[in-house]
Amino acid sequence: MDSNKKFLNGTLNTILLALFKEHGKMYGYEICQLTKEKTDNTILLTEGAIYPALHRLEKDGLLLSSKEKTNGRTRKYYSLNSSSMQEIDSQINLLSQFTGHLRVLLNQKA
Repeated sequence: MDSNKKFLNGTLNTILLALFKEHGKMYGYEICQLTKEKTDNTILLTEGAIYPALHRLEKDGLLLSSKEKTNGRTRKYYSLNSSSMQEIDSQINLLSQFTGHLRVLLNQKA
């Protein structure tokens, strides 16, 4: 995980945006579990790592939040701000292009 942590620093916001785009409204623990499942336990996000990113994305207007009561617990759910979808798509596309260029530089198939 430590080596993955270095790579996540610059990509966490975009990873979160892509997860919301694919899965819609989610809460913190759900994001951590989904990431763990999708990456076969390779990328293990912690709530301590994602909440500052979620708060930043909300402050920047890319995410919206709402509180809902589920099974007697109040959870804070996050979702994409549809009015910011063009910027969100742009960030996702930039990261995708960048990883494609990295694959080429590392002599991997794109």
